[in-house]
Amino acid sequence: MVKEDQIKLMQTIIDQQEKRIQEKDAVIADLRKLVDELQSLKANLEETLKEFQRQFFGVRSEKTKVPDKKQEQQNATAEPAKTVEVKSHTRQRKPKATRKELYASLPVREIVIPLTEEERHCPYCNAEMTTIGYTDVREELRITPAKVERILYKQEVAVCPECREDGDGTLVKATTPTALFPHSPASASIVAYVMYHKTFVGTPYYRQESGMFQLGVKLPRETMANWCIQGAGKYFYPLFERMHELLIQRDLIHADETTCQVLREEGKAAESISYMWIYLSGNDGLPPIILYDYQAGRAGKYAQQFLEGFHGMLQCDGYQGYNKVDNVLLVCCLAHCRRKFYEAIPAERRKKLKLLDINSEEEIKEPLLPKKEEIPGMIPAEVGLAYCNKLFFFEKQFRDLTPEERKDRRLETEVPVWESFYAWLEQLNPVKRSKLEKAVIYAKNHKKTLRNYLQDGRCEISNNAAERRAKSYAIGRKAFLFHTSTAGAEASAVMYSIVETAKANNLNVFQYLYTVLLYMPDYKNEPAGIEKLLPWSDFIKERCSGLIDVENQTSEHHEPLPV
Repeated sequence: MVKEDQIKLMQTIIDQQEKRIQEKDAVIADLRKLVDELQSLKANLEETLKEFQRQFFGVRSEKTKVPDKKQEQQNATAEPAKTVEVKSHTRQRKPKATRKELYASLPVREIVIPLTEEERHCPYCNAEMTTIGYTDVREELRITPAKVERILYKQEVAVCPECREDGDGTLVKATTPTALFPHSPASASIVAYVMYHKTFVGTPYYRQESGMFQLGVKLPRETMANWCIQGAGKYFYPLFERMHELLIQRDLIHADETTCQVLREEGKAAESISYMWIYLSGNDGLPPIILYDYQAGRAGKYAQQFLEGFHGMLQCDGYQGYNKVDNVLLVCCLAHCRRKFYEAIPAERRKKLKLLDINSEEEIKEPLLPKKEEIPGMIPAEVGLAYCNKLFFFEKQFRDLTPEERKDRRLETEVPVWESFYAWLEQLNPVKRSKLEKAVIYAKNHKKTLRNYLQDGRCEISNNAAERRAKSYAIGRKAFLFHTSTAGAEASAVMYSIVETAKANNLNVFQYLYTVLLYMPDYKNEPAGIEKLLPWSDFIKERCSGLIDVENQTSEHHEPLPV
């Protein structure tokens, strides 16, 4: 009995010790987990702090560094700098354009400098000299500043003398051009001028007001704003609607969005954020269309509403709102994915790296795939960047191929890179809440949509086309800062659509705005007239591909639309 009691006692002690050991192991595991989380938090905070320091204390490009004499003396006595080899690249330089090529589209006016009466007589025998020719001396550019005139229309009135003798005078009045805005001094040229400088040049109304005063006219900014709002709604919106209908019928659309501010928006504070959405056609061989759409928010319903009826490929970033668009194939942008890996690289190492640009003329060596024996000392973020650069390098090689050839070459060369890239991602264990983890999660979450561009040779690997159009609006926004009303924001969306589409179709933007304002008062309700005024019509190409002409084409003297 004593032995059994002793055995039971020993067993109880052993069980208690095992339980304590398990509790200790659990505590140690919890502590290790806590240490890992704290290390992750520390790394993330250090990363964030360095980014803030770079933004706050970083050198601005506009600043000039003042030489430090003491530092110069130290540098002079220091050892000579070591020579370091850097990777070279070759660049195919375009031949420098001649002056004749640069100014080929400008009109030429010859100015002959004649001899004076004294110079016409021979200095030796005083006989009158005979002209034998002219020598080219120099060529210069001359500009005529804008000029504002008051145009007073006078309508001729005629009466029948025979009827007048009978006491019943018959009057006939000349047909006058349709006014752009009733009871307003606005003309097609001045409204086009204001729209051009507001949207294309990026000059806000208050600066245009000062410029107009220098031209001799007091034109309040409120008046210019009203002209643009009315002109956009009455004369350019029918073109916008038609381009919207045609865009929805395309097979490929790019989409993006950028922020804006509207001071007087119902239900929102003045400092709240609104959005300008951008939609444009892809590389489908048809005339380019670029449309802007102002909306109060960034919810996916706005893209869903605008793209209702579209059933093709939608190229966009990884924003989840685009998932609400029905019956489309989402194509995610690799440039966004690459940017996240690039931002995860420390600033000092980042300076030595380059992001490949498909449209760059610079010839760059093919990036190496991330193999240890080929690329020593790389950190994981640099490896991810190398994979992305490899894909962009291939895309640059294929940009001049037909869509069918491009698709075949992509499947042959880029699919293995994608497979290797995702196999490498599965092996990573990035620090939690770090920039690298965000890049890895982004790539994994969009694994399918990032590769959807492989299905169609017309599709692009990035959404940079839409981002460039967002930049066009952002440049103007930096100058005017905000829209006063929703009507102004909507008018800006229409006008940026018209201007950017005109630019994409290689038109003279001012001449196109002016031509539309000349014709639309008479044709805004005629579908055939609207078709003739689209940026790619033969009528518009013939009149808006060259220089500005406001002298031969006027309200009272211009040929009718061929409808």
